[in-house]
Amino acid sequence: MNSNHEPDLIAGLPAVTGADLAALHERLVRDAGAAGLLDVAYRTLDTPVGSLLLAATEDGLVRVAFATEGHDRVLESLAARVSPRILRAPGRLDDAARELDEYFAGRRRRFDLPLDYRLSAGFRRIVLGRLPAIDYGKTVSYAQVASDVGSPRALRAVGTACATNPLPVVVPCHRVVKSGGELGNYRGGPEAKRFLIDLEAAA
Repeated sequence: MNSNHEPDLIAGLPAVTGADLAALHERLVRDAGAAGLLDVAYRTLDTPVGSLLLAATEDGLVRVAFATEGHDRVLESLAARVSPRILRAPGRLDDAARELDEYFAGRRRRFDLPLDYRLSAGFRRIVLGRLPAIDYGKTVSYAQVASDVGSPRALRAVGTACATNPLPVVVPCHRVVKSGGELGNYRGGPEAKRFLIDLEAAA
């Protein structure tokens, strides 16, 4: 009873468990998908380079983000640039998570995932399209990539395209380094870039 001697309705309600909340969330995801209201699905994945945020549209994987980028900020950016209809829906990203697990375990050298490149455009998109052709375990220079895409003087633009790659690891910008062997900028930081290069070199 409360101070006004009225029935305490809250106390009479059954306790809500974590399983109840999980089931409610799954129903929300299922209903949103069925109604065509789930534009961006996301999940996180623990990896040797930290927690990765994976996000996908119906067209494919649209974003891979390192923890250092701030996952909340990345989700806010996706809501603004892609769609506000965004939900944690791990099922859409099962294949991406599996292939990344295989990659970090040294069992996968190439990703076979549909990719949504909508967060890149113009010259940056051209550069990203060249990167999957770089052999696993090899590195090339920014100058070489610039030459390969027909703009041999655009070294800085190639560096920017790699540093802002919305799909790191899967689109292997980590395989592009400076002509002198220095790593260059990387969304996940130099330690992550070095780890990926060493992981592939050891295979």
